[in-house]
Amino acid sequence: MLGLPAGVRACLFDLDGVLTQTAQVHRAAWTATFDEYLRARSDRTGEPFVPFDPAADYAAHVDGKKRADGVRDFLASRGVVLPEGAAEDEGTGSVAGLGNRKNRLLLSLLHDEGVEVFEGSRRYVEAAAAAGLARAVVSSSANTRLVLDVTGLAPLFDVVVDGVEARRLDLPGKPAPDTFLEAARRLGVAPAAAAVFEDALAGVEAGRAGGFGHVVGVDRLGQADALRRHGADVVVADLEELL
Repeated sequence: MLGLPAGVRACLFDLDGVLTQTAQVHRAAWTATFDEYLRARSDRTGEPFVPFDPAADYAAHVDGKKRADGVRDFLASRGVVLPEGAAEDEGTGSVAGLGNRKNRLLLSLLHDEGVEVFEGSRRYVEAAAAAGLARAVVSSSANTRLVLDVTGLAPLFDVVVDGVEARRLDLPGKPAPDTFLEAARRLGVAPAAAAVFEDALAGVEAGRAGGFGHVVGVDRLGQADALRRHGADVVVADLEELL
């Protein structure tokens, strides 16, 4: 059924890059944020300015992760450690400050450019609903519910576990499986009876680590082999291929 093994009764979808084309907006916001920081650091220290790579750096260090984890992991790849900072920080001198700056840029881009849905994904979710499969969105983004409302996708899902919920429940982000496990719990299904749909390497790792019945990698960045290595059972370019 829908390209899934027998016994799967629930579908757990990542948002950015799987359901919506917001991943490109996230990449733009991260690129602007990190390049501003790296350029200022270069001016201050005399080190060469090496810009953030919106393909390689995004996929390796940021994609699918909580905002603060993405900041820490990317900066660590450049040998930089910043203080955590307070939640309300606005500057670029802390992990929290850089994360907040990225989120402000993201919201501005979403307002200016809108949000597009992958139509193949919309059709797949509608088919899953018609087939009686339970459905959840599991995303590290704190803006998940806003995006679901703006795109009209919200009524298609029974459960949402997003960055806001993860923070409230103190759940570690992907590649830890905890947010997916929480979604399965809320849907009332065992992990083995749920399929995970992810475009991020950290996300497919989380699906595999959680013992889920099937992990679908969605290749939007030309990284099909990497998705398989990190835990995807099958890789597609678009969910419509599974219909």
